[in-house]
Formats: sequence, structure tokens, C-alpha cells
Amino acid sequence: MEGVRWAFRCGSWSPTRAEWLLAARCVQREEKERIGQFVFAKDAKSAMAGRFLIRKLVSDKMGIVWDQIRLERTPKGKPVVANPIADAGHQKWSFNVSHQGDYAVLAAEPGLQVGVDVMKTSRPGSSSIPEFFRLMTRQFTEHEWNTIRATGSEWEQLHTFHRHWTLKESFIKAIGTGLGFDLQRIEFHISPLQIMEGQVCTETRMHLDGEEEEDWTFEEHCQPGLAGHARPLKFTVLSFSELVLGAVPLSEEDPAYWESFEKKQEAPTRQHNQP
Repeated sequence: MEGVRWAFRCGSWSPTRAEWLLAARCVQREEKERIGQFVFAKDAKSAMAGRFLIRKLVSDKMGIVWDQIRLERTPKGKPVVANPIADAGHQKWSFNVSHQGDYAVLAAEPGLQVGVDVMKTSRPGSSSIPEFFRLMTRQFTEHEWNTIRATGSEWEQLHTFHRHWTLKESFIKAIGTGLGFDLQRIEFHISPLQIMEGQVCTETRMHLDGEEEEDWTFEEHCQPGLAGHARPLKFTVLSFSELVLGAVPLSEEDPAYWESFEKKQEAPTRQHNQP
């Protein structure tokens, strides 16, 4: 059974009143409340899309009816399916979501551990790139920093920094350990040094505690800048109508939820913008 790679472009989604109220009706009550607490619309949209990506996967691939899906979180905050039926199939699906920049993404595989991370290359908000690197020194090994600094201009170095970061994040999310994992224990040897737009590359290798790990495969996507695990599949970008296809309302319409969302600022103001 083939894995799943889905993406939704939150950055260009300006939900109508009908879309936002429909979305709010089709997620669990506690999810709706948590999403409503975000200060910025950008974060609320990303979180909503992430929940829909998970519910779509559970409905389409695990065969659990939408209004019977029960999602919970592990003590480390990783979303899991609480339905007993989820373990009844021949292969249990592992899935992971990430949202940052313009996209919310989901990667899933039957019978394999999966982690995914997405990041948009952007300048640090309040410091120069060299100062930002100095503050992050302990997050990477000497080999990784040598690779980052050898890639050319400051902007190219920042892009390679984010590439390493997404690789580390995707691994940590796959094993479910949370923030307590020492990032210096894992070292990435990236290949190729530059990924062309539209490529899916799997040559990068990871060393754990100094030993190369052959059981892990890292997919790297230049567009929209994704890192994940398992067989190389391109991400399918879903429209809003595709995202909500098959969704079933779980509650009554709440007009105040739209009114609250409509008042939110889209995103915080940044001091530096991408050139």
C-alpha cells in the first residue's frame, strides 16, 4: 500500500465565512477551541488545515467514518488516533503533520515510522544571519556547520541551515521523543548540496552517535521545501474543496467563531523580509 504526501497552501487561503464555519463544524470541539485561541489568522488557518489533513487520512485510508474519528495527543503532543478500530487493520498507519510558512503538510505510511517538517527560508527577525548562527551553534555538529558555511552567500547558508533543521525535526518527530533529544547526537551528510525545484532527493544520510543509520530514508523536496521519511513521493497540493471532501459536521454552526476569526491580524509584522 502506497504512502501519502499531502499539502495545503494556507498562505493563499482566504477563507470565506461559509468555508471557515464549515471547517469549524467538522473538527472536534477541543480542536475548534484551541484553533480559536490563536492570535493570528495565519496560525489558525495552518492549525485547521493540519487537523483536516489528519482526519482526511484517517477517513480515506483507515476507513473510519468521519464523525466517529477520535483524535488525541501523546504526552509529547503528537496527534494519534484513539479509535480501537485504528489497530484492527493489517498494517497500522504512521502519520505526521507540519505547518510553517505557506503550507500545512502531512506524510503517512503503513507500517513505517514517519516524520515530516516544512520550513520557509526567511531572515531572522531581530538579528543578523551570523549572529543567528552564533546563537544556534550547539544545535549542529562541526561537520554540519562546515557544510552550511561552505554553500556560498549568507542567504544560501541560511537555506542550508533550514535544510538541516527540517531533517533533524522530521527525525525527532518520527521517533516521538519531543524537545528533550540532543540534536548533536544526529548528524546529516546532505546530498546533493543543492536540490532543484520539483526534485525529490533521497541521498542524504544520517549518523546517530557517530554511526551511519541505514534503516532511515530522508526525502527532501525543494518545493515547497519539505523533508520527510520513506519512499520518494511527491506532495499532492490539495484545494479547499478536496481537503473537506467527505467531511461530516460534528456540531452546529457558530457564527461568533467567524466574527472572532475575521478580527484577527493575518500575521505578526516582521522586521526583515525575504529578498
